[in-house]
Amino acid sequence: MTYAAMAFAILAAILHVYIWTMESLTWKQPNTWKRFGLESQEEAEITSPMAYNQGFYNLFLAVGVIVGAVLILTDKETVGWSLVVFGCATMLLAAVVLVSTGWKYLQAAITQGILPFFVLLFAALSTIS
Repeated sequence: MTYAAMAFAILAAILHVYIWTMESLTWKQPNTWKRFGLESQEEAEITSPMAYNQGFYNLFLAVGVIVGAVLILTDKETVGWSLVVFGCATMLLAAVVLVSTGWKYLQAAITQGILPFFVLLFAALSTIS
C-alpha cells in the first residue's frame, strides 16, 4: 500500500505543479482563463494577481508532497508521512472548498481531489496491515 500511496502522491504533486503553471504562468492566455470559467481577457487581467498567488499555494503543496515522498523512500518515514498526509489532506480539503462554492466546480474539484483522496486512503490502509 505504501507504493500505491507514493504513486498517487507523485501524481497529485504533478497535477498541482500543472495547476501552478496555469494559474501563475499562463493565466492571461485565453485557453487558460477560459478553462477557469472567465469570460474575457479583461477578467483575466483583473484576476491575474489572485491567480498568481493561488498558483503558488498549489506549487508549495506539491513541493511538500514530493519532499515527503522522497523522505519516505529514504527511510525517514515519520517526517515524510507527515508532509505527504498534510499536503494531500490540504489538497483534498481545497477540493471540498472548491465544490462548496458551486456545483459548476464539481468536475474541477473531483480532478483536484481524487488523487490526494487515494493517497490518504492507501496511507491509512498501509498503517493497518
